Amino acid sequence: MAYTMVDLCWKLSVCLFCYQVVSGRVKREGHYVAAVYEHESILSPTPTALVDRQAALELMGRNLDIYEQQVVAAARQGAQIIVFPEDGIHGFNFTRSSIYPYLDFVVHSQSVKWNPCREPYLFNDTEVLQRLSCMALKNKIFLVANLGTKQPCEHTDPHCPSDGRYQFNTNVAFNDDGMLVATYRKHNLYFEYAFDTPPEPDYKLFDTPFAGKFGMFTCFDILFFEPAVNLIRQYNLKQVVYPTAWMNQLPLLSAVEFQQAFATAFNVNILAANIHHPTLGMTGSGIYTPVKSFIYHNMESYGGKLIVAEIPVITTDHKNTLESNERFRENLHYSCEPFTSASMDDQVCFKEGQETPCRVSEKGNEQLPPPFYAEMMYDNFTFIPVWGEKGELQVCANTLCCYLTYQRAVLTDELYALGVFDGLHTVHGTYYVQACALVKCGGLSFSSCGQEVTDATALIDFQLWGNMSTPYIFPLLLTSGITLDFADHMGWKNNHYFISKNRTSSGLLTAALYGRWYEKD
Repeated sequence: MAYTMVDLCWKLSVCLFCYQVVSGRVKREGHYVAAVYEHESILSPTPTALVDRQAALELMGRNLDIYEQQVVAAARQGAQIIVFPEDGIHGFNFTRSSIYPYLDFVVHSQSVKWNPCREPYLFNDTEVLQRLSCMALKNKIFLVANLGTKQPCEHTDPHCPSDGRYQFNTNVAFNDDGMLVATYRKHNLYFEYAFDTPPEPDYKLFDTPFAGKFGMFTCFDILFFEPAVNLIRQYNLKQVVYPTAWMNQLPLLSAVEFQQAFATAFNVNILAANIHHPTLGMTGSGIYTPVKSFIYHNMESYGGKLIVAEIPVITTDHKNTLESNERFRENLHYSCEPFTSASMDDQVCFKEGQETPCRVSEKGNEQLPPPFYAEMMYDNFTFIPVWGEKGELQVCANTLCCYLTYQRAVLTDELYALGVFDGLHTVHGTYYVQACALVKCGGLSFSSCGQEVTDATALIDFQLWGNMSTPYIFPLLLTSGITLDFADHMGWKNNHYFISKNRTSSGLLTAALYGRWYEKD
């Protein structure tokens, strides 16, 4: 049978479409497919020992072999971008001298256009960069990875280390042609004595045809204004890539918990890749939107995990939650409007000119349970026990007062407490925190409140609010098994920030407002 040219073209286009559907390469308009890989890195058994470059490349090559397998797998599922974790290629616990053979040379300059896969001869000691570039090129995918880099410096440079070189914890981004499009040097180092802090914060972003601009920062950076918050605000970014080697700390700073809170607070998508070493408390990766997440948290088993998900592009037309909060605060009007859930008997409101909430309760004036003190997250929290089927509570510290209305579906033999902290955190980092937290305690004694807990059964309707002094508030909602839930409502009401939820999806571990008062760090 003879076919016309039109018939052939039509049949070819149908075949191409079928291939794209099968291979996952058809995306919904306004969406993109992202991948993150939680990597169980192959570590040096003696990271402080001095080795030569060849031995270092052999170890890193074993991790890069796994990376390559995951890039191929992600591309086959239609991923347009993939993110790998911090320290995934070389590992950790090095000294400044012992990490040196593991470092690649990279030029931290936007003016230098370089494709390491196509131009491997341009610079020495770039074997890792070349492999990453070739992975991106061969699989036609944007790729973000973390590695150690070196950069010589002159002693005329006042910041130049005594050994004549900078050593940086560095993120690199390649486009789908293998071109190096961005480098970022980690600013907030977490006891990383092998690396230098860059003289000035990096504000690094790269452009994509499928989701616009992405910004990037690393691990501990997420807790500080520079460069993470400033980068997002200055460039109005809506997509973030985030390599991390995060050690979970419950009840307020587990990886998936805070990554989701950051995405919600700033109304951004975050592609977060964590390292996987459960014995060190390191797990928790995900693809996060402000209202949905695809996460992996596993403290029980070993091996890596690839997450692939299609998510909507957030455009710059959408204002982030913090910006909306600040505009709201500038135009406050006081009224007595209950913002309690309809299913709860008690209502909370604000009266004209009143600094703290009035209470409207069917139970009348009841004496509050006694406050007590317990350590949580290395900070001295003031707590009040959450007893009974329902109630209203308040607890204060310094300038911060936290309020809770709650109702339990069924009473369980679990102790919960409402805690407040308003002060400078000084262990494993120094930063100012304002926190209102409803947490499940580790046991039935007050001294167990603030301990790490991973399972709960109590289903609780609640509203939690406080007179926060900072607009930078991260809403935390963590449920049994280290799973995430999402608030029904949150935002500012008359100088108080609130979060409310009717019936969590599973037992409640933590519901908290984690405020960062950056100016007081």
